[in-house]
Amino acid sequence: MKTIIDLFEGSVNKFSQNPYLWEKVDDEFASISYQETKDEVYRLAAGLLSLGAKDNDTIALLAEGRKLWVISELAILYTGAINVPLSIKLESADLLFRLVHSDTSIVMVSGNQAHKIRAIKDQLPQVKTYIFLDEQESYSANEMHVSSVFAQGDKMLAVNPNVVLESIKNIDPNHYATISYTSGTTADPKGVILSHRNYTANVEQALTLMDIPPTYKTLIILPLDHCFAHVAGIYSFMAKGASIATVQLGKSPFETLRNIPINIKETKPNLLLSVPALAKTFKKSIESNIRAKGPFIEKLFNHALSLSYSYNKEGFNKGKGITILYKPLLWIYDKILFTKVREGFGGNLDFFIGGGALLDIDLQRFFYAVGMPMMQGYGLSEATPIISSNSLKKHKLGSSGFLVSPMELKICDDNGKELPIGEKGEIVIKGENVMMGYWKNQKATEETVKDGWLYTGDLGYMDRDGFLYVLGRFKSLLIGGDGEKYSPEGIEEALVQQSKSIDQVILYNNQNPYTIALIVPSKENLKRRVLEKNQNLSEDEAKAEAIQLIQNDIAEFKAGGEFENIFPDRWLPATYAILEEPFTEQNGMVNSTMKIVRGKVEKHYADRIELLYTPEGKNILNDGNLQAVSKILQ
Repeated sequence: MKTIIDLFEGSVNKFSQNPYLWEKVDDEFASISYQETKDEVYRLAAGLLSLGAKDNDTIALLAEGRKLWVISELAILYTGAINVPLSIKLESADLLFRLVHSDTSIVMVSGNQAHKIRAIKDQLPQVKTYIFLDEQESYSANEMHVSSVFAQGDKMLAVNPNVVLESIKNIDPNHYATISYTSGTTADPKGVILSHRNYTANVEQALTLMDIPPTYKTLIILPLDHCFAHVAGIYSFMAKGASIATVQLGKSPFETLRNIPINIKETKPNLLLSVPALAKTFKKSIESNIRAKGPFIEKLFNHALSLSYSYNKEGFNKGKGITILYKPLLWIYDKILFTKVREGFGGNLDFFIGGGALLDIDLQRFFYAVGMPMMQGYGLSEATPIISSNSLKKHKLGSSGFLVSPMELKICDDNGKELPIGEKGEIVIKGENVMMGYWKNQKATEETVKDGWLYTGDLGYMDRDGFLYVLGRFKSLLIGGDGEKYSPEGIEEALVQQSKSIDQVILYNNQNPYTIALIVPSKENLKRRVLEKNQNLSEDEAKAEAIQLIQNDIAEFKAGGEFENIFPDRWLPATYAILEEPFTEQNGMVNSTMKIVRGKVEKHYADRIELLYTPEGKNILNDGNLQAVSKILQ
């Protein structure tokens, strides 16, 4: 299979009557088969051709995950056009840049996103047609409902049954399939060009790590616009004749989010794709349900977890040594406790695949213990995206997994020199999954891809067992006053995971005498902990107590603390600024993939950072912290 069209046509021939797309209709999930999906794709592709879509045109798709999303992308590709998948989290100004930069000529948009597009229509002269996936009250001259496009396709197919087959003759493996825009954390977003072969190659590579029987089903809970959902969901399941379901659309994003656990129970998926933010939400939900059953069950559950952690270790060394004796008791715990947890996820879930960001090892251990392993993977859009992953066949908790095959990887120093196994450096890869380049940005392309090697900008190392460890951003390393470089992400993740008072944190050190932190406290937890300490504190005493609680949590990583020696003391914050406002997408501090945009945070809080390197700022009871805590405790 060289093109996505080859992949799809081959699967339709082999699995024509297998269900492929599931969607909730009239209170229950219903499916359409591979053959029925193909029929819909041909109708819509013919309709797009009748509207003038042609080879190498760009067509934007802005919609929530749904059956019609997948059909629309395939139809776009069948015309020879390029899909520009857009995140529903983007606002009008962000959409404008992408639509203009990509030379989009047709926009396909859902009802919930329509207002964003209509707000910028007068700035999009190059767009000839707007196709709405949901009925609108009225349509202007260049607008139509998708049913009209299907109808035009039917007419065209009646006149020329081979019109779609003719349109795919010029599509070769290097033909562009999608332009996926990065989140633009440091400059204008870059359009990652992925070809048909980039996708099919990465599907072949991914399938060397995981097995997907034709009976498998997944509920895609991640945005369909991202290539992780494309490869690990849409196209890998397609390649194996398996099926995918999409989340029931709510009237608001929050309602759609609430539908996820309900839909998981209804669809009973065998595999789920996840990101750390979702994993944390799932874990909190499980723990909350256990707490609700009373202190005895909670204590039993925690003992079962503790025993399971000791037995499982890092997965590859499970049950080694004396821990083999735990197996009979764990079998009982599994029957009376963990089975019930798994039923909340439909009861058929074999494993998760985690991507998008570093997944804390404690989260991995938790899901592994309850019998739904969350296998950490690693990749980036420029690699289509999968580079490595743990799998049921081969895994080591804490690592980012085994490399996909075939693909070359090397670890390089600042000068691009390859480093030996075990040494940390930039992760550099070569394979058919490396992007074609950045759309209309030759300079950035040449800086990122050199002689076929993709320089990921991520810091990591390979261990002697062939597992990749990703440590954070190679290009955003912190630099101590002595010139020593270190990655902040692992420390930040640990502080958030282990602290009861810290919700978000960013470390900072740019050749300074000590490391500092910008901390967003866990508001409710902090208020509750202050009250638990002493309900009769004065306002000033309460503020000081709240700051001290945060200090105590950080001290757990220093000498004498529970987590001492995990990180060198000089990498931990010597002082910090407490912030009232969390980092969010709304204030631009978090991007669409839920990663904190370090550069924007540092720029916004430049004054607070500067203060922390003064004697006044080094005192944690400084005015800025006292004022922030005062508002938090109100």
